[in-house]
Amino acid sequence: MDASESNAEVFRKFVIRWFRNIIAAFVLLSILMVLCLRWVNPPTSSFMMQRRIKAWWHGQAYQQHYQWVDWDQMDWQIKVAAITSEDQRFAENWGFDFGQIHKAIEESKNLKDMRGASTITQQTAKNLFLWPAHSLFRKGIEAYFTILLELFWSKKRILEVYLNIAQFGDNIYGVQAASRYYFHTTAARLNKSQSALMVTALPDPYDYDLAHPSPYMIRRRNWVLRYMNKLGNQAYLRRIE
Repeated sequence: MDASESNAEVFRKFVIRWFRNIIAAFVLLSILMVLCLRWVNPPTSSFMMQRRIKAWWHGQAYQQHYQWVDWDQMDWQIKVAAITSEDQRFAENWGFDFGQIHKAIEESKNLKDMRGASTITQQTAKNLFLWPAHSLFRKGIEAYFTILLELFWSKKRILEVYLNIAQFGDNIYGVQAASRYYFHTTAARLNKSQSALMVTALPDPYDYDLAHPSPYMIRRRNWVLRYMNKLGNQAYLRRIE
């Protein structure tokens, strides 16, 4: 083996070792972070921080509405409404709804609009740790964090964090801030109709304005109200508590 080949082999081994160490550090730190957040309430989320940085970068005024509220201070109706709208198999799945994923793929092949196939766990992983752009790379990391959340958190904790960091409007995050902003009440005092309407904004809080609900949002609210009854209303929560 000549000197050039020897140097190339040394460099290759260095790159492999460096890459392996980076992956190991990422895995270790991500596990520690997820474990910590099992008990510590997140003061912010990746989506919130990115929105704040974007406003700062463009010299824009920024006012964020966000206030953490514990599980026991949320009315049961907003919990069931979120499950009904976003992930009806939440209590059973392991963070992935493969039936919905298959339907989404088939619809995309038929040139239809891509349906949402993300579970509540996936949305929590994305909002808490990642960024909004769509790519296979991001979806891969999202899947990794989804598995970590399902391994180390309870379903109750996943839903609690989700409802606290989900975006309900422009710079409005979490059910407490949304309850105060749109309904002048608290998450503990939301009624069933308000809860069902609130979750209609979750797919796209910029297009679905809770202050001025569209006819589609009203129809969606009514659908959520019907299916909350079919899921068993408050009795459903006993499956995750």
